[in-house]
Parts: sequence; C-alpha cells; structure tokens
Amino acid sequence: MKFSISGCRKRIFALHILVSLAMFALIFRLGWLQIVEGERYQSMANQQHTSDFVVPSKRGAIYDRNGKELALTTVKNRIWANPMLINDPENASELLAQILDVEKEEMLARLTQENTTLVSIARRVNDDVVEEIKDQGIRGIWFVEDNERNYPYGSFATYVLGHTTDDGRGIAGIEQRYDKELSGNSGRSILHLDGARRQLPFYMETHYPPTDGVDIILTIDEVVQHYTERAATQALNQNNAERVIALVMDVNTGEILSMAVKPDYDPNSPRIPLEQKEQDRLKDLSSDDRMNYWFEMWRNPVFQEIYEPGSVFKVITTAASLEENIATPQTSFYSDGTIEVGGTTIRSWRWYNPFGEQTLAEAVKNSDNPIFVKLAQALGKDKLFQYLYSFGFNEPTGVDYPGEISSLMYSKDAAGPVEMATISFGQGISVTPIRMLTSAISTINGGHLLKPRLVRGIRTEEGTLKEIFEPEIIRQTVSGKTSAQMREILDFAITEESLASVPGYRIGGKTGTAQKVVDGRYVSGKYVSSFFGFYPVNEPEIALLVLIDEPRAGAYYGGEIAAPVAGEIFKETLRHLDYKPDLGESESQVQDVIVPEIRDMTVREARSLLEEHQLVMDLETQSSLGEEATVIDLFPKPGTSVPINANIITYTGYEADATSLILVPDLRGKTIREVNTIIGSRDLQLKITGSGLAVEQSPSPGTFLEPGSLINVRFAPD
Repeated sequence: MKFSISGCRKRIFALHILVSLAMFALIFRLGWLQIVEGERYQSMANQQHTSDFVVPSKRGAIYDRNGKELALTTVKNRIWANPMLINDPENASELLAQILDVEKEEMLARLTQENTTLVSIARRVNDDVVEEIKDQGIRGIWFVEDNERNYPYGSFATYVLGHTTDDGRGIAGIEQRYDKELSGNSGRSILHLDGARRQLPFYMETHYPPTDGVDIILTIDEVVQHYTERAATQALNQNNAERVIALVMDVNTGEILSMAVKPDYDPNSPRIPLEQKEQDRLKDLSSDDRMNYWFEMWRNPVFQEIYEPGSVFKVITTAASLEENIATPQTSFYSDGTIEVGGTTIRSWRWYNPFGEQTLAEAVKNSDNPIFVKLAQALGKDKLFQYLYSFGFNEPTGVDYPGEISSLMYSKDAAGPVEMATISFGQGISVTPIRMLTSAISTINGGHLLKPRLVRGIRTEEGTLKEIFEPEIIRQTVSGKTSAQMREILDFAITEESLASVPGYRIGGKTGTAQKVVDGRYVSGKYVSSFFGFYPVNEPEIALLVLIDEPRAGAYYGGEIAAPVAGEIFKETLRHLDYKPDLGESESQVQDVIVPEIRDMTVREARSLLEEHQLVMDLETQSSLGEEATVIDLFPKPGTSVPINANIITYTGYEADATSLILVPDLRGKTIREVNTIIGSRDLQLKITGSGLAVEQSPSPGTFLEPGSLINVRFAPD
C-alpha cells in the first residue's frame, strides 16, 4: 500500500482551514456577544443576580386652613417572599397563614409560584405581626415599609377630600387633583443573589429611600364645615330629600370655607355605601353595574352635575339690567301675573292674585317672573348673552378640583324669544352649583368674578410653605355702583320674617324654586329648592348657596325649606367667625358660655360636664363601648364662646379596635427630651425634625393611632 504525502498534506490543509474557520466564527461570536449585545446580557445577568422591590413614599397629609389634619398616612409594613428560597413551603404557608389569618391553601399557592422571585404576601401589617413572623425564622421573607391612608373623621368633608385606591393613588377629590404632589417618589430596595437565588452574604442590601409627598393646606374651615354638614344632614332627613348641597365661600378671595353634600360615603371604605339598603342593593349588581354605582357615588355634584337654578338666577338678570341702565332699584313695573311670549303664556307663581305695581326691588323680593321677562326683552339677545358669557356661564370656573363640567345653555343663534324669557328667571339654563355661587357672588362683591379655590397652599415635610395660591380675579362683570345696588336690593329681599334671617344680623339673599328636568323634560312634583345669601350686607365677606334636590315631605319652595338651612349655617358660622350683631343687639343680650375641655374623658363624664355648662352633646360617632368610650375631639374647641344650649359636636374616634388604639398626646411646646419621654411610654414611633420646642405634630393631638404608628414632630427655637 502506497502512502501519498500529497494527499496527507491536502487533508491537513483542509483540516487547518476548517479549524481556522471555526476559530474565526468563535472569535466573531464572542466579539458580538461582548461588544454588540454586551449591554443586554449584562442587564439579564443583573436581573438574575438581583431582586428589587418598590419602597412606597409616604403620602402627604391634608389639613384644613387652621392646621387640622383631615387625611393622614399611617406607616405599616409590606411582606414579600422569594418562592425559590423557601425550603419548606408547606410549613411556611401554615405558619404565615396562622399569623396573618388567611387560608393556608391561598398562602401555599403564593409560595409555590414558579419562575418568580418576588411575591407579595401581605400589605399594611402592624409591627407586632412582623416581629412574630421574624421569630419563626422563615427563609426568603423580606419586610418593607407600607402606607395606609386614613381619614380620622370618617365621612367628614368626603367630597372635598376624595379618597385613594388600594395602591395609594388618588381617585377622587383633592386626593386625585393633587395626587402627584401628595404621592412623592417611591424608593427601591435591591438584594444581591447567587446562581441559586440565595442572598449573597458579603453584599449589603442596596436601598434608595423614597421622597415623601408634600402636605396640602385646604381653604376649608373645619368648624364651618361641621356646621354646614350638620345643617345639610338635618335638611336631608326633614325633607326626605334626594340630596342636599351647601357651600360657603369667601366673597373676596374665592376660597371655599365649607362644602357639604348629603348623602355621602366614608373614604376609609369608599366601596361600601353608608346606608344598609344601598349595601344590600350593591350585592345584587353585576360587576359592571357595581363599578358604575361606585363612580356615581363618588361623583361630586357641586362640580360635576348641573341643575336649573330657578329664581336665584334672577340676581344675574337684575345685575345686567342695572348695569345697562334699563332700571334702578326704584324703577316701577306693573305685572298682571302673566305675559305672552311667542305664543307661550308665562305665569307668575302668584298669577291668580297679581302683584300689580311694584319697584324692581320689590319684584326681586316677590320673585315675579313676568317682570324679569320684560327685563330680558329690554336687554335684547345680544346684551343678554354678553352678560351670560361675562358671568361665566359658557365656561367652567377653573376650580382646583378634577372633572369640573360647564353649564348647559342655548347657543345665541338657537335662543328665540321664549328661550330668552325662560333664561331670565333661571329655566332653560342648567348650571353647576359652584358656577351659580361664583357668578352670584360677583354681583355683590364689586363685580369681581373670582376663580374658586379649595387649596390655600402646599407645605413641605420640613413645615415650610412651598407654594401659596393667591386669589385670582377672572374678569369684571358689573361696576361697583351696580354691585352696591344689588346689595341694597338683596338686603331688601330678606326681611326679619324670612326663615333665613338671623336675629341681630342683616342677611342679604334670594330664594329659588325650579321644577326639575329629568331626561330633557320637566317632571311634575319634582323640584330643586335653593337659597343664595351673603353677609355683611354693606361689605360682604361670606356667601352661601343651599340646594335641596327633590324634597318629598310636602313643602318645596326655597323660602320654606332652603332658607332655614341657610339661616342655621349663618347663625353658627357668624358666631364662629366672631361677627358681632349689627342690628342693635348688645352682647349682654346674648348669653354665652365657654366650652370646657372634655377630651380624654369618657362620653358619660363629658356629657355631664357639658350639661353643667348648659351645653348639649351631639355625639357624631358611635362606639361599641357606649358611654365609656373616650372623647378624642370636639367642635367648637375648648375655650370657645358659644350660646347657651349650643350643640357640641363630639367624636370618640375609630369604631374598629377601639380598645387597642393609642390616643396621640399634645406634644406642642415641649422639648425633645420631654417628647421622647412621652412617646417612650406609648407604643408609638417618633420622627424628629429641627431643634428647640415642638411647634407642630402630625397626626394632631386627639387622634387615635394603631400601635407602632409614626408621629412626626417639628421643633423650632423658642
């Protein structure tokens, strides 16, 4: 057998070529992986060797204008697990289920999830539960801070505050409008793992702390809000009404001092209606219908629903007529109770016994529709719509609240003689309550159409005001002269016999009653009764609007049922804001007493002490402890001067777990050492900012907190 050297060389050369090509391919592939796709694979490696989870920021608090905390965040814990690190899922799920009071099968399903390294086990867990779990020594469990949103006074100011989702995002009200500012920025915690997904012993946990949200300072006065809500609730029950709305606003700044809508809901449990019959109804609804029900319940009718204002709208027609010199308060008009317009007969409410000859001021007081039809005809279409636009009825108010809608009215081209006539006395035009109040105020405050506000400013965690919102004038609607004449007319409209009057005080205003529109048609027997009022008459400072939707107890005229609500709110609010009687009633004629301190007393003790001072306890919350429950707050505050037999609104804190909650003490004016001593005696955590004496604390004194909750205290030099 011959051996061919030439053939051997060829095979070696071919093998060399193949090896070279293979080496070139490997080098190319290695270069491609390292250079071209290196960043992607580095990212994949990091994901395999790290596990990170979000650390939520603490949501800012919401305060009233005087610093009362209306919404707060309690710091709790969230529990995470890595299923790949749990050696005995059966035993771990049994222990966790027992401690967390959940089903073992549910916990086991979470702990045995495949292809995942991070599973949420529980949220908003107290520190004592965390310590109990830590004592079990279960491998693969982590704990991070978690936050829970609380509204200490339940349904108080619900439609102002709104509420948050389970994940802490604002879904309604101020919580939604200022969600970005309140939320802050979340942090992260990163764990370093080996190939078996075990935490590397020589690597510390990387922690990026969150940035807490800022605090929101409302324009709301909590005491005025209480008076407004109480009056609205009474009106709802007495009139068997569908809804009651009451608004109080600062005439010169546009700041909303109170806003009550009844019935409402508790933002602590926003998916559960307050009435049992509604809870039962909700259970029978489909998933989609239930969602629609919730959004209907959460919608704020002050900004997001419209109604026909009726005779309250006559203040707009009157102001426009005065401004155009069509009439003066003393101009004489004659009414025979009816007027024909475009083949339609428009009647006065007292058409069967006409008012006859009357001045403009008397026509406003009498609320005689035919006179206002004549005023609209004298203005003409162009001027009438010019004033409708000037008063803002073609645009939203711009209030700092989400979802505000505009009024609904005829276009100028579509409005004929009949439409112009009905608009003159508040029918054929639908407005939001906030638009009606804001526009009506501009007729008596010098002609300034103001942008209404619910927020005064934003405050940082250090207590400094980051931003202050100043009053904003949209435009001038009428002259100062016209505004003075309007005050004179509306002063004349409210006599001492009016149910809106307050003894010793001159109140100006206008009542309204309108047949209700449902599905585009007026419905017999359904009405919206209203009242617009202001004080003082000469130089107005506060104004209010009361609406009673579908009263069913018999009476329905605004002067009969809305005016008394306004009178009740005015009576309490004027005393709270320290307005002195201006009709010659001396202070000696008004018997006052000082509200005593009843916080930390039992309901029984507090009731007895109030009776000694000739005051009446109005217990706002009910506790299973009954008369032995502890009083945590009251309105008006201790030391306030109130009339004899005044109602003192009293709170006993949270119903749930009343025996385990801790009462927050008053730490203001104390040193850091004193505060440490006081907090040290309670199962609470303390966060200190600044030095010197305590000047501010959150939560506020008198609040009930769960054990382990955090109290923020700011100190400043004396």
